[in-house]
Amino acid sequence: MIWDILSWFAILTGSAFLLIGSIGLVRLPDMFTRSHATGVTETLATYLLILGMALQAGLSLVTVKLIVIALFMFFASPTSTHALARAALDGGMKPEVDEDRRPNDRELGAGK
Repeated sequence: MIWDILSWFAILTGSAFLLIGSIGLVRLPDMFTRSHATGVTETLATYLLILGMALQAGLSLVTVKLIVIALFMFFASPTSTHALARAALDGGMKPEVDEDRRPNDRELGAGK
């Protein structure tokens, strides 16, 4: 009974994170903020969904397969998000910013 409750909590929480990431994908202005929003929420949502499915499956071969999928996603998701953002930068796409917030040399103490 407690495993079912924990399982459904993880599955519903993961689904909520997927929904939040989808809203970010639609609402955010440029490719870089969209990839950040979806990359972060998709990674957490995937782990929560896999955890919920593993709790439902119990100790079995299915759980081992789910762990292998989680390990693959641990490396593949951030790597693909980084590669996509890097390809966009190399292709000439610039992030949309309101102002340049980088400190100048004087603020860093180099002008003293």
